[in-house]
Amino acid sequence: MKTDTWIQKNIPSMVGKTVAISGATGGIGQELCRHLAGLGANLLLLDRNSERSNTWIEKLKVEFPTLNARHLRLDLADFSTVRSVTEELLLSPPDYLFFNAGAYHVPRYTTGTGHDNVFQINFVAPYYMAHTLLPIMRERGGRIVAVGSIAHNYSHIDLSDVEFLTRKESSKVYGNAKRFLMFSLFGLDKDGGTISVAHPGITLTNITAHYPKLIYAIIKHPMKVIFMSPRRASLSILAAMVQDADKNEWFGPSLFDIWGLPRKKLLKTCSADEAAQICGEAERIVANLKDQK
Repeated sequence: MKTDTWIQKNIPSMVGKTVAISGATGGIGQELCRHLAGLGANLLLLDRNSERSNTWIEKLKVEFPTLNARHLRLDLADFSTVRSVTEELLLSPPDYLFFNAGAYHVPRYTTGTGHDNVFQINFVAPYYMAHTLLPIMRERGGRIVAVGSIAHNYSHIDLSDVEFLTRKESSKVYGNAKRFLMFSLFGLDKDGGTISVAHPGITLTNITAHYPKLIYAIIKHPMKVIFMSPRRASLSILAAMVQDADKNEWFGPSLFDIWGLPRKKLLKTCSADEAAQICGEAERIVANLKDQK
């Protein structure tokens, strides 16, 4: 089935709806913007680079002249922007909020909150925002969609090294943060229906751009040929926006979690005991962040 046909059959009109997207200028984010603009949504781009976001908005308006879109600066590694954007969303909540931004193979450092930057970008910041915004999103019948990853399979919680500070493999460090994000959000949404988790499978996006130039040059073209395009891969994220799921269910490509149209799948990759440990650490981290105000 063609991408546009799938959208027409599965995603309702978004006219009058406001959708906030972090990482809106990257590969998956750009495709979400295009899909949602075509459905009539108002867009709120949550990105760290204001110039890039505003340039992207202008390009979108060429393709969608009636588009209503604006930008809020959100740098997930800078918690002052995380707090300010969260406060603004509390005052004017969107109908849908996508946590799409992420960091994979990047230089690591300790942020102003004392967390590893990869752990904060992929887990701490979006979890803090979801934790704060969940009541008002539930009240208005909205939905939070978090982009997970099949890389969560590469790790398990280590209470002696929660942020994987001693690990060097990017896939494990990233996978650990995504594992925390996914299973903490499943635990947070106790009543169900307000938070969904999805993943795009494997696709070439800006998240791999920080690889050494030679490696990136080697993998770029094979990835384009072998795996789905970001446009196609983004359909699972859209499915999570409008389809209901039970706890520990997520949306992703139907064939080996890599290719195909979206389907809902029960995750069996995290035990109840480990999930409880993840949720406990998540609550501890949020409590500390709120004490830092």
